[in-house]
Amino acid sequence: MKKSLPLLLLVFLTSVSCKNTAEKPETTEEEKTILEKVAYAHGYEHWKDVRQIQFTFNVDRDTTHFERHWRWEPGSQAVTMQMSSDTLSYNRKKVDSLNMKADASFINDKYWLLAPYQLVWDQDNFEYEYQEAVTAPVSGSKMNKLTIVYGNEGGYTPGDAYDFYLGEDYRVKEWSFRKANAPEPNLSTTWEDYKDFGGLLIATMHKNEESGSRLYFTDLKVAME
Repeated sequence: MKKSLPLLLLVFLTSVSCKNTAEKPETTEEEKTILEKVAYAHGYEHWKDVRQIQFTFNVDRDTTHFERHWRWEPGSQAVTMQMSSDTLSYNRKKVDSLNMKADASFINDKYWLLAPYQLVWDQDNFEYEYQEAVTAPVSGSKMNKLTIVYGNEGGYTPGDAYDFYLGEDYRVKEWSFRKANAPEPNLSTTWEDYKDFGGLLIATMHKNEESGSRLYFTDLKVAME
């Protein structure tokens, strides 16, 4: 397993550029941008009530398994990571050289969990384009495509691009990650097994059909105010 783990990290554990920003006031449906429509289609209006969220980030590839467990309090930005027998607690307001690696892992895992919300939180940090009736990479179906490209400064992996493939209800069905805005995807997966956590609609399973890999979430708990 130890020999396979770096491959898992290369395939799935790509850190992403994202920053928490202040919540913006709600808008009417007519006023919402495409970014907001996607976020709200996943229950973003309930995020303001979240006191704590816990989840385990899992990756299966062939016979190997990797996991990390997180507890996050968005209000205070307190984070606790559990991996194997190790536990690390820190605050995202005071990230330093001692916890920067853990924070990069947290940003990556949280992005997989809450990417539709990051479209609102990060909207000042990327440029985006919206296209209709584009062929999705996994299913081959026609879907609407939202592409975001992060700026070249800030974050852990600046310049990265993500292609979100959306259903008519604006929910993410598939996505692709393109490191440094490369023309071809480094990774494409499904978004499936959506579950409702206090109004938050979260895809708990992501599959890469080509490699047979699975990235998924377990032990998901959301505590509301």
